[in-house]
Amino acid sequence: MVFALCVSCILAKTVLVMIAFRASKPNSDLRRWANPQVSYVVICMGTVIQLLICTIWLIISPPFPQFNVKAKTGVLVYECNEGSSTAFWFTLGYLSLLALISCLVAFLARELPDRFNEAKYITFSMLAFLTVWVSFIPASLSTSGKYTVAMEIFAIMSSSWAILCCLFLPKCYIILFHPHINSRKSLLGKQMIM
Repeated sequence: MVFALCVSCILAKTVLVMIAFRASKPNSDLRRWANPQVSYVVICMGTVIQLLICTIWLIISPPFPQFNVKAKTGVLVYECNEGSSTAFWFTLGYLSLLALISCLVAFLARELPDRFNEAKYITFSMLAFLTVWVSFIPASLSTSGKYTVAMEIFAIMSSSWAILCCLFLPKCYIILFHPHINSRKSLLGKQMIM
């Protein structure tokens, strides 16, 4: 759910920036879409769809703990059975779809003016997110037991850090080391940026 919320927020921000710049052209029909409600709808829809997928998964075939006697001879391994592996992969597939859409929208936004455009950061963060999860698929299929859980935790943590680092480190760098760039004059192009 948190991933769906984060990726939906990134998607909403990118869509709103694209609409805002396209609506500034004369005789544009996008002027009525250039408001914050569009962002709220994108965020809510992205998160609610994930909520529905997870709710259906929990109602039909919820995860449950089980003993695995086949993992090691003479040892009982207590592990989590996903219940429905189809629902588990459907959940990951939806997150991947959201990330892919965010990546595509950010790629389309690359033509916007550079001072307002974070498309390259969003594209790179979504590519890092997708790379982690695409590499997770064969790794999770080749592991079992407690190693599968470790792989899931690693994928969640590394994809979260990829998004955070790719989106927020450039902003922190500007704020901490180049505060003169972080001004209204600089943003509007009235002052030379060094």
